[in-house]
Amino acid sequence: MSGLADVAVVGAGPVGVLLAAELARRGVAAVGLERRADAVPDGGDGDGGREVSTHDTSGDRADAALRSRAVGLHATALAAMEASGATDRLLAGARLVRVGEARRGGRTLGVVRFDRLHARHPYVATLPQPRTEAALARTAQVWGAPAVRHGAAVAALIPRGDRVEVRLDDGGALEARIVVVAGGIRARGLLPLPAVARPYPDHYLMTDCGDTSDDGDRAVVHLDPRGVLESFPLPGGRRRYVAWMSAGEGDPAARLREAVAQRSGSDAAARAVDDASPFGVARSGLTAMRAGRVFAIGDTAHEVSPIGGQGMNLGFLDAVTLAPLLARWLREGAEGAPSVSLRAALDAWERARRTAASRSGRIAAVNTMLGRPSRAAGAEAVRFALATPARTVLAHAYAMGFDPAARSYRVPR
Repeated sequence: MSGLADVAVVGAGPVGVLLAAELARRGVAAVGLERRADAVPDGGDGDGGREVSTHDTSGDRADAALRSRAVGLHATALAAMEASGATDRLLAGARLVRVGEARRGGRTLGVVRFDRLHARHPYVATLPQPRTEAALARTAQVWGAPAVRHGAAVAALIPRGDRVEVRLDDGGALEARIVVVAGGIRARGLLPLPAVARPYPDHYLMTDCGDTSDDGDRAVVHLDPRGVLESFPLPGGRRRYVAWMSAGEGDPAARLREAVAQRSGSDAAARAVDDASPFGVARSGLTAMRAGRVFAIGDTAHEVSPIGGQGMNLGFLDAVTLAPLLARWLREGAEGAPSVSLRAALDAWERARRTAASRSGRIAAVNTMLGRPSRAAGAEAVRFALATPARTVLAHAYAMGFDPAARSYRVPR
C-alpha cells in the first residue's frame, strides 16, 4: 500500500466514519484505516449490544472483556449531523425518549423532560451501535468517501516534514498530509502525547433484551440502596438494562436478573434477561489533541464514564467541528504549516473540545457517583432537585447543551 493521501483516518468506528463523511462533503477524500477485518454488520441487535474492548488495561477493562456500546444520540449531536444527512438516517430507525424518570422502591422521585428542551431534537434517540455505524457509513458513501480499508492495523505514525508516514502491521505503508486518530483508547500509543487516567472502582452488568416492562418509551433510573439500575427503551421492542454491581463471582446473567427483579420490582422484566456483559469505567484523556499533523478525537483523545451517554456524542462533535478546519488547511496548501489565522482556529478548536471533554467528564462522574449504593438521603436530594427548575438544567446537560459547540448547532423548535 503506498501513495499520498490528503487525510488518513485511523479507526472506522462511529466517530471516524462521521469525520470521513464530513470531509467528503467538503471535497476531501479521507483514507479510512480499520484494524477490524470486516465492516460492522448493518443488522439489528443480534450482538446484544456488546463489543470487544479497545482498552489495554486490567480488570473489567481488559482486551478480552466485553463492554457496553453506546446507544444514546443527544440533541446537540443530532443537530450537528443534520447537514450531512446523517441525522435523518439515524432517526429513521431510532426510538425517541422524551422523558426520563427517577425511582426508588417503586416510587417516582421526579422526571427529566427532554421534550421541553428548546432544541430541534427534544429527545434522546436510542439506536444500537451497529445501526449507528451503518447509518454513518451510508452517509459517508453518499458523499463519495472512499471505502474503509479493513484489516489495516496501524503500527506507527512517523512525521516526515510536510506529511506523515503511516506504517501498518503487515509491513505496508502510506503517506498522508494529515492524520486523525479515532481508533479508541488502544490507538493512543500512536501519538507522542501522555495520557492522564482516573479509573473508578465501579463495576456494572449490562444486557439488551426483549422489553417486558410497562415503561414504554420512558428511560427509568432506579436509585436502589444496592446500586443503580438504568433502563432504556431500544428499537424493535427491546430494552437495555445497566446495573451497578459489587465485584463478585457467579453467572453474570443470573446476577443481573436478580438485580432487575429487586431494583425494578418486576419479575417479568427480570425473566427477559438471558445474558449479561460486565464492564468497568474510567475517565482518562490525552494532555493535548494535536501533535503537528496528527490529531486525536473521540475516545482516543478523551474517555469519560459511559454512565450518562456522553462519550460517543462528544466524539461526534469533535469530528463535525474539526472537518471544516482540515478542509481549510488543505485548500490553503497543506504542504506548508497552517497560516496564522488557521493556527489560531485550530488552537481555539482544541481549547473548546478539551473544555467539552472536561464538562462531559464531570457530568459522567456525577452520574457514576449517583449510581453507587446509596442511602435514602441521596434519593431525597434527587427528588428535591427534580421538583425545582434544576430539572431543566439537568435535561440541558444530558443533551450536551453545555458543550461549547452547542451554540453553533442550537436550532429553535
